[in-house]
Amino acid sequence: MKRRALSAISAAVVLTLPWAVVWGATDLLPWLATAVVPGMAYEAPAAIRTLPTLETVIVTGLAVLGSAFLLAWAAETAEKDVPQAFAIAVLAVLAVAPEYAVDALYAWNAGQFAGTERGVEAGNLAVANMTGANRILIGIGWAGIALFTIFRRGAASDPAVESRSGFLSDAVVLDRDIGLEVVFLLLATIWAFFVPLNGGIDIVDMLILVGLYVLYIAVILRGEVEPDMDHVGVPAYLQRFPKRRRIATVLVLFAYSGAMIFTAVEPFAHGLEYLGEGIGIPSFFMIQWIAPLASEAPELIVVVYLVNKARSTAGFNALISSKLNQWTLLIGTLVVVHSLALGRYGVLAFDYKQMAEIWLTAAQSFFAISLLIRFEISVKEALTLLVLFTSQVLLEFLIIRDLVALPLSSTQLLLAYSVVYVFLGTVLFVSRRQSFGRLLRRTAGTVGTAMSIGRTRSHGTDD
Repeated sequence: MKRRALSAISAAVVLTLPWAVVWGATDLLPWLATAVVPGMAYEAPAAIRTLPTLETVIVTGLAVLGSAFLLAWAAETAEKDVPQAFAIAVLAVLAVAPEYAVDALYAWNAGQFAGTERGVEAGNLAVANMTGANRILIGIGWAGIALFTIFRRGAASDPAVESRSGFLSDAVVLDRDIGLEVVFLLLATIWAFFVPLNGGIDIVDMLILVGLYVLYIAVILRGEVEPDMDHVGVPAYLQRFPKRRRIATVLVLFAYSGAMIFTAVEPFAHGLEYLGEGIGIPSFFMIQWIAPLASEAPELIVVVYLVNKARSTAGFNALISSKLNQWTLLIGTLVVVHSLALGRYGVLAFDYKQMAEIWLTAAQSFFAISLLIRFEISVKEALTLLVLFTSQVLLEFLIIRDLVALPLSSTQLLLAYSVVYVFLGTVLFVSRRQSFGRLLRRTAGTVGTAMSIGRTRSHGTDD
């Protein structure tokens, strides 16, 4: 276990080293030189200062990828030492930190350059990255992990996998305790359909979406539902350290990965924009699909690891919880970043194309939730998710590049797929209305029990 853990940590650090060298030579060393000897000039080697765009994207992308691994491991390790409320609330934010870094950059730029073409484009790119990350998590994450769970070697011994008669009927059975997350995700999804109607993300959206997440956390805390403490891999190894060494290790990992993400995200995002422009692909397409892949990859790899260890339930719980985090915290706080950069309250505005992107993302989420009403997902359903996702991205790319002639624009394509998702989801909700009713009653019972426990604890404290 020690060898594997150290190898994993070393591999993640190695991914960040090229950017650490570039950033250190171009920014850190000149600042240190000036701080130590005022007036002293330091200039990085020309090969580093003039790093081509493609190399910059590769180096910074790998840094974000490696840092995301380190951040996730540090967050899981910290659960051994921090209070439960802190672990659930703060670590939930860390789960979306890499995605948030890119989104926050563009939300900030939208505020800084408000009223200009650059500001409008930045607002659109913030939405593009947010919708891309959310759709990747379901279209590739949920669907891909379900298929991997069922078809991997050793699936027959996994209690979460059920072999059934019929074409593509084998299924992954989920933990029924995830019902609380499913219902809160449904509530956030329903609200997301209304977000574009005001022409942007505003304070009402923030209050509703962040409020839903705060309420979700309150139910968990008052219900005394403990987070999963059965860690594997790197966190399990680090949690065996003596307390002082463990805390120091966590702080170092937080500081290093945070510095790498903070410094790499801007050149990475802008590098993708320039690359897209160079080959005729709009910036939003690059930011929507390529950037989230780097930030989502660590989480998907960890889930694959859990599934491969026959811990499929824990893997799917992590994916569903991550979707809830992204669909509430990630969207809801963008208006705060935008307003801080603006110097006053302001709506994070976007154009009609991004309105369609949000509707499509909400529609995909609606359909995906309808698949989970019975706490299972079959091969057929996972393939439907995957095919709908990949076909939409491929067709949009072909339209943008003028490689196919279709009787509709890329925006109309998004709306068409939204209709398909909503139609399929509605059919499933109707046909599974009894299961949906049981899910709602179960969740209401969970919330009621949590509130009762909270009141009992409060009265006990008062006494």
